[in-house]
Amino acid sequence: MMTYENPSRASLPLVLVAAGRGHRAGEGLPKQYRVLMGVPVLVHTLRAVLRDERIGPVQCVIHPDDLALYQACIDQLDHAGQSRLLPAVSGGQTRQLSVKAGLEALQIRAEAEDHLFQSVLVHDAARAFVSTGLLDRAVTAAHETIAAIPAVAVTDTLKWVDETGRVGGTAERARLRAVQTPQAFGFAALLDAHRQAAASGQADLTDDAAVMEQAGYVVSIFAGDPHNIKLTLEEDFRMAEAKMQAAMIPVTGLGYDVHAFTTGDHVWLGGVKIAHDRGVRAHSDGDVILHALTDALLGALADGDIGQHFPPSDEQWRGASSDRFVQFAVDRIHQRGGRLVHVDITLVCETPRLGPHRTEILGVLSRLCGLPTTKIGLKATTSEKMGFTGRGEGLAAQAIATVLLPD
Repeated sequence: MMTYENPSRASLPLVLVAAGRGHRAGEGLPKQYRVLMGVPVLVHTLRAVLRDERIGPVQCVIHPDDLALYQACIDQLDHAGQSRLLPAVSGGQTRQLSVKAGLEALQIRAEAEDHLFQSVLVHDAARAFVSTGLLDRAVTAAHETIAAIPAVAVTDTLKWVDETGRVGGTAERARLRAVQTPQAFGFAALLDAHRQAAASGQADLTDDAAVMEQAGYVVSIFAGDPHNIKLTLEEDFRMAEAKMQAAMIPVTGLGYDVHAFTTGDHVWLGGVKIAHDRGVRAHSDGDVILHALTDALLGALADGDIGQHFPPSDEQWRGASSDRFVQFAVDRIHQRGGRLVHVDITLVCETPRLGPHRTEILGVLSRLCGLPTTKIGLKATTSEKMGFTGRGEGLAAQAIATVLLPD
């Protein structure tokens, strides 16, 4: 894991609670590690939180059994994001105890760096749709008050129900609010309130505002966001994915690459080493299929080309395996909140023949793109003895990538 690099001693720490089991979301992985639009919920949440450069360090609190799942999520963040994360700590039996564990870890960090955190945010990993505006309001509240929480008005009529399932009364809706995270507090006050609650044997308070209320603090509210839902039930995931997909726009990218033949005994095509009577002239491994695909992916993002990100003048890329370039471009798509949905590739050459290697190449492309082979077009054609490919002077490839990006 990356080592935390404090970008500013004035930055605002955040405790991210990700230790729950999420049983109400159904069978399978804990909900923070379930996949939403091809990306784990925790990754969505971290990317959303880390959009605000005022936030950091981020102290994640996880279940001790989830270390491998957590590390796999962190690996999907870019270096800048990873550098703002502290080593994760293990949570407790309840959310309240997990938050306390995160605060205690932050306190140890503050003492080691010989400075105090003035304020802190606490956020639930299952709230992956925290907006820039909501984060801005939370940061502002953290600097202006000792305790503040985001809340939205309740629009449904709420009933009290007894143990038999019968209605016992109607709540006064005008005074009710649905509470969200991130919640904002004075750091020392929240840590002290959690320590008091733990010392008194109280361990089942469901949010940090309740901990502060029990300690005698007045809690203010600021405007929440109705889109900032907490993923709790199976249907929440279905609705969230449908909503995300509806809000995305399809974009396409076109890639093209060519390499001249030279002396050698093999060529690389689609990540597969193929014996041949010649090699190709290239700075890296000269894989025209993967180079064209990389440019198609970057083109969909309007994010330059392969030469910009991996210049031939840089010796570190000499002989480099081109799967690294594709993975880089796929990661860029995920960092933008996008989803790769289809690629189509055409190889143009007289030799070597693609057919004998097609299944193996499709397997490599499927792994690199995170797509089933049914979403990968792979074709080959000759140029009818015309042009440089027809004369056997080299080979070329074209690729088109279809990506869904947030609008």
